[in-house]
Amino acid sequence: MWKNKNIWIVLIGEFVVGLGLWAGIIGNLAFMQTLVPSDFHKSIILAAGMLAGVLIGPMAGRMIDTYSKRTVLLASSAGRIISVSFMFIALWTNSIIWMLAFLISLQLCAAFFMPALQAIIPMIAKEDELLTLNGWHMNARTVSRIVGTAAAGLMLSYLDLKWLYISSFIVYIAMFGILMLLKLEEKTQGEHRQKERGSFKEVWPMLKEYPVVLTTLVLTIIPVLFLGSFNLVVINLTEIHASAGLSGVLYTVEGIGFMLGAFFIKRISERINTGTMLFTAAFAMGFLDLSLYLSGIKPIVIFTFASFGFLVGCFYPVAVTIFQRQVPKEFHGRFFSFRNMFDQLLFQIVLLSTGALLDLLGVQFVGVVFGVLSLAMTLYFFIQINAKQIKIVS
Repeated sequence: MWKNKNIWIVLIGEFVVGLGLWAGIIGNLAFMQTLVPSDFHKSIILAAGMLAGVLIGPMAGRMIDTYSKRTVLLASSAGRIISVSFMFIALWTNSIIWMLAFLISLQLCAAFFMPALQAIIPMIAKEDELLTLNGWHMNARTVSRIVGTAAAGLMLSYLDLKWLYISSFIVYIAMFGILMLLKLEEKTQGEHRQKERGSFKEVWPMLKEYPVVLTTLVLTIIPVLFLGSFNLVVINLTEIHASAGLSGVLYTVEGIGFMLGAFFIKRISERINTGTMLFTAAFAMGFLDLSLYLSGIKPIVIFTFASFGFLVGCFYPVAVTIFQRQVPKEFHGRFFSFRNMFDQLLFQIVLLSTGALLDLLGVQFVGVVFGVLSLAMTLYFFIQINAKQIKIVS
């Protein structure tokens, strides 16, 4: 697997784009802290960008299934470079409106980039390599998040905010250059034009035909409850403990936990049934949500984030491998776009809910609400799966 140049290009490209993405995220949070006092208003701003990604999703899915996936990747990568210019204007004018333009344009590019990348991975790896590659792919994303957030925090301590976005601009250009080296065996442009575009509406009948895919998709709701509230919860925890450095610690331990989970997932999957592993991780995530009730105790907070990272590191590579193997390849573009829309919509709901609950109740009760919801949902779907005797296998 490691002799395949395309695999190295995908992993390095994912790492590089993550550096730019997380530098931008940290910059956005710092920019909003000075202009937007309400957590609920922050969540609305962040959700606006995600909504744009959801709306463009059906078009993105059809285009990925119809045209060259490499071309889609390169076009969306070029769009990321252009989008950073909006944030430079936002900094110059001190305007939230221009920041919204940046978020929206970035999410429009991501709506094409992420599904196309997920559809490319089965094209460059053998089936028995998919679980390992998905784990390493997510590790590349996680390492970039750790390095990106740490570097961004360090830069904010010594440099002006604009340097975070200058850094993003540079790494997005580097990412475009890396992806130019990607070589895929795809149909010619003429064949693509002759191929009839499949309807995005065909995704739902396909999901009903493959209950394992539908079940796994629904289970991804559980980690999204934590991930969607991640940034706002971290901001509140740093305020509770009066420690600006705590945010870097939490991002780091969660990222290290994720890498350990993704690294050991191949060995874990050889000993534990796929369905058992997914449901065990989902139940455990629910209990970790509840542990935020004790968020006033710093060691518990750190343990919660580290444990959550490990569980997600086990959960997502298995889930993605199920999708790549079980979903017919002619549906990959539309399905991964649908999944991206599904995740983005959930993130919006979680963001808005978290912002409102943080303003009304505080971070402790946000953990209780999400924990109870996670455990109830997991238990319900566990009962449904057993009643229908559906076996979840990758």
